[in-house]
Amino acid sequence: MTLSIAHLGPPGTYAEQAAVLYVNWLTKSTGDKATLSPYPTISQSLHAVVDGQAHLAVVPVENSIEGSVTTTLDTLWQLDSLRIQLALVLPIVHTLISCASGLDKIKTVYSHPQALAQCQGWLERFLPTVQIIPSNSTTEALQRLEQETTTAAIASSRAAQLYNLPILATGINDYPENCTRFWVVSQGEADAGYQTSKVPTPTSHTSLAFSMPANTPGALVKPLQIFAQLGINLSRIESRPTKRSLGEYLFFMDLEADVKEAQMQSALAELTIHTEILKIIGAYNVLPIGAFT
Repeated sequence: MTLSIAHLGPPGTYAEQAAVLYVNWLTKSTGDKATLSPYPTISQSLHAVVDGQAHLAVVPVENSIEGSVTTTLDTLWQLDSLRIQLALVLPIVHTLISCASGLDKIKTVYSHPQALAQCQGWLERFLPTVQIIPSNSTTEALQRLEQETTTAAIASSRAAQLYNLPILATGINDYPENCTRFWVVSQGEADAGYQTSKVPTPTSHTSLAFSMPANTPGALVKPLQIFAQLGINLSRIESRPTKRSLGEYLFFMDLEADVKEAQMQSALAELTIHTEILKIIGAYNVLPIGAFT
């Protein structure tokens, strides 16, 4: 079976790199082959799965420096049928790519907002007067660098190799332990022939999202107490605006438990009482970095 995997493009992005690592692991595990399909935005790559243009999407969800990727969370809330099948963590090392003869010649730097934020301190120190321009991806501006020799982009060393462009500085992210967590997302449950195992196996994490019926004192405490009392560890919580009115929020949670466990089933049953809308986004395992090698 040949799978189509959507990701943020153009080629050379960290999302593509994560997709390549996932495909290599999948091929070793199941023998399945895959083709990569780049899309201009994260939202479009997720919509491609819903529309049947791709079997899977590999999307970033959280960076260790800049936190959650809100586009991913918002789109998953909007698209009810998508489910997380796997998580993987990718180390991120940013490089400054440019055809300029030196840093003093650079006037403009392009990159994805997350990458720019992860290198903010370096940029303030070494390029304090340049114009910073956000782009849809780390690689979107690379094709213009040969013509615009005062322009630079922040992307990976792999991207520089793909586009045959020089690197002026490497390891420019402000914190060396920089990594991004990605989710592998499919339409519905993983029963379309691309599971890593035909035998159901326990999962280590469950991700869910919910809205509250009213913004009242203690409204969020009740859902949190449910998991605490049942001994279920909460590894992440994130709030996002409902986009209905100011002060109304959705909440995203990652829990260290299998959704099929009895304690989780009890927690979810009780959670429905205290929430307006409850969505299970997925039950999955986290693939360690060493699994790719």
